[in-house]
Amino acid sequence: MEDGNREDVLSNLPDHILLTILDRLNVRDAARTCVLSRRWQQLPAMLSQIKLDVLDFLPEGTTACYEREIVRINGAAVEATKSIMSRRDPSRNTIHLLSMKFFLRDNDTISIGHAVGQIMATHKVETAQFAILTEAHYSRRGDDDLVYYGRNFMLFFEACPGAFGGLTRLKLQDLRFGKSDICNVLLTCKQLKHLRMFNCNSGVWTTLQVEHLELGELEIVNCSFRKVVLISLPKLTQMAFHGWIAFQDPLSVGDVPLLETVDLTNVCLSSHKMVKLSEFLGGTSVRNLRLGFESEKIWVQPEHLTRQLAAVFCQLTFVHMAEIPEGYDLSWSLFILEPAPNLKELYLTCRPMVRRCGIICVQWKRTGRRGGHSRIA
Repeated sequence: MEDGNREDVLSNLPDHILLTILDRLNVRDAARTCVLSRRWQQLPAMLSQIKLDVLDFLPEGTTACYEREIVRINGAAVEATKSIMSRRDPSRNTIHLLSMKFFLRDNDTISIGHAVGQIMATHKVETAQFAILTEAHYSRRGDDDLVYYGRNFMLFFEACPGAFGGLTRLKLQDLRFGKSDICNVLLTCKQLKHLRMFNCNSGVWTTLQVEHLELGELEIVNCSFRKVVLISLPKLTQMAFHGWIAFQDPLSVGDVPLLETVDLTNVCLSSHKMVKLSEFLGGTSVRNLRLGFESEKIWVQPEHLTRQLAAVFCQLTFVHMAEIPEGYDLSWSLFILEPAPNLKELYLTCRPMVRRCGIICVQWKRTGRRGGHSRIA
């Protein structure tokens, strides 16, 4: 602004442009704009995207979360949620995104759940996400803590059926569930499109059975299930399965007709059975496949061409094999080429040799000529 011209150009913009700007901010920063003028005070209640992340309430430059700090920032997140939900403009009926990340702490979570449930009852919410953190993720906790957090989560879940019934995305971590808890969660979350579980289980050597009509993306990372059984997931298109503990047959695939992207990563112990992809992914026709190796031994068994292997790989177009251990000839991985006539790209990253820096990469691409290919190292 030049001297003598104090016009507030930004505030003179129409509401829809200002709201587009505010929609790019999280709840905390959007609320701070209220101090600019009376007009700005009304805008946060009109947002079409509400993004609240409890970690945004940490002091700037802080990365560690201690118990006292967690209590404070979670309380701030609860108050921010209540404030923005209670002031919501009822004429603005559609919320395109409602994303909430918070710590699982007794009454705090129930307060957030009730506020979200009330909004879902009065507004159309296109995408609703809960990312639920636990203190176990920020400190070394034992199995008893996972049991404690698992019980707290189920109390939260049972107290807020309206909120969970409208969720489309759910991210969980560090929870030990009861035998039927996960099944009950899936039954209630009928709109769920994405589910991520990190370091979760249902007790020692239990089987996780997954069945859902709407679920399109499933991530199971470092979870201690004896076996994961995908019973019926008619809309599942992407699956990530990292860090299984079973010595053999950790995954069983049932009715998943649309599954096209699979990400498998594991540490291979000497007691683990080598995995045959024709059996591991039997009944699917994946298009994109990533295989990750987090140990000095591969866990995939090279196979000769069979009908079963050809059926699994017939639609395969992209393969990434990550961190192949030192000592394995790259030709080991080429067993994938023959049964995959539609493969366009094979990308390999190998673990660096001892005392050397960098990552060894090999990329294979099929050319337009039948049977032609090029290799870039």
